[in-house]
Amino acid sequence: MFENLSSKIEQAIKRIRGQAKITEENIEEGLREVRRALLDADVNFNVAKKFIDDVREKALGQEVKGSLTPGQVIVKIIHDELVTLMGSSKTDITISHQSPTVIMVAGLQGSGKTTFCGKLARYLKKKGKQPLLVAGDIYRPAAIDQLKLLASQINIPVFSVDGLDPVKLAEQSIDYAKRYARDVVIIDTAGRLSIDEEMMQEVANIKEKVTPHEILFVCDAMTGQDAVNTAKAFNERLSFNGVVLTKMDGDTRGGAALSIRSVVEKPIKFISMGEKLENLEQFHPERIASRILGMGDVLTLVEKAQQQFDEQEAKVLEDKIRKNEFSLEDFLQQLRQIKKMGSLRDLLGMLPGMDKALRNVQIDDRAFSRVEAIILSMTKEERHNPKIINGSRRRRIAVGSGTQVQDINRLLKQFEEMQRMMKQMTKGNAKSMLRNMKMPTGFRRN
Repeated sequence: MFENLSSKIEQAIKRIRGQAKITEENIEEGLREVRRALLDADVNFNVAKKFIDDVREKALGQEVKGSLTPGQVIVKIIHDELVTLMGSSKTDITISHQSPTVIMVAGLQGSGKTTFCGKLARYLKKKGKQPLLVAGDIYRPAAIDQLKLLASQINIPVFSVDGLDPVKLAEQSIDYAKRYARDVVIIDTAGRLSIDEEMMQEVANIKEKVTPHEILFVCDAMTGQDAVNTAKAFNERLSFNGVVLTKMDGDTRGGAALSIRSVVEKPIKFISMGEKLENLEQFHPERIASRILGMGDVLTLVEKAQQQFDEQEAKVLEDKIRKNEFSLEDFLQQLRQIKKMGSLRDLLGMLPGMDKALRNVQIDDRAFSRVEAIILSMTKEERHNPKIINGSRRRRIAVGSGTQVQDINRLLKQFEEMQRMMKQMTKGNAKSMLRNMKMPTGFRRN
């Protein structure tokens, strides 16, 4: 996410680093590169121009104090302006005091709208709500089936009536929610391949009949300026409350995320990365700005970990590590928890400085699956005591997991090193632990 933009902004800032002080001359060249980076990322021209003007104005009046360098001052100013550009702070969705809360989801076909409805239902269920999904996209044959499939994964009901037009369907879903004590109604409206009057009129009619507390516009972040233009057209007709950017894990240049707030004057509320239902994040402007500038996003990483790891399990695991009883069985359980958090590259990219370090490194998420297959091919005794795994056992495990004996050897060696590092960590020998760390299987430098 924002990899190209981050790289180009970093190169631009390098031009200012090493200078003794900030002057109009040495800042102009760097800002010219930043402007070029923004335009390459498909940021709206007027938005990019205003951003550069604001940064220039603040930078030229800034005095470099103490141990700070001009480069550090410029990074701070750019970070603050990026935060302002994207909305200053996170914006929550509206939850009505009177049940049910009605949320209408609109957008073009192919933007990830139906998948987002499933993700939002899961997100709200995790917060203690009882959502109801409404299959209002009756024109795309697979839309209703897709919504039902997503709902079945999180055990949430779907309201759907054959032959009923979307406006009446939305109306009846409210009565259904009241009858069956569902406190949030999420209406998946129909999308089209382009903006047309029929589609716009239909969503306007649904809005008029059900008076939703929240209207969310879903747009594909990969479409750049087109996403911004589409959002503008929808907002003129619906006056929606917030934006959802999908496909942020794809080859997106970041223009939509940086432009849409300024152009539409509506907050980005969620970003979606990946097809899994758990791949949904609230949009935090300050955290996204930090990611763009390569500062990482530790807070989001911690939140993802807290969602997956049980506090009691963590204490049990800590005791095992202290007693040097951490086994391959425990390792397998932790591996599965990490997989649920998302792409390994995205997770590592949230650590400060790692986004830059990983630019020339390929990370194979399938390595997790291979490791899982190897451990599952072991007996319970072998998982708890890997030292008994001799040559014949390694051949059997390799055949059972569809891997090579070399893969078994590599995993066992890495696990042994991991145990040694954990032992050193419990003794407080951090320097020795860092010295012995090696890049795990699945990483490869280009």
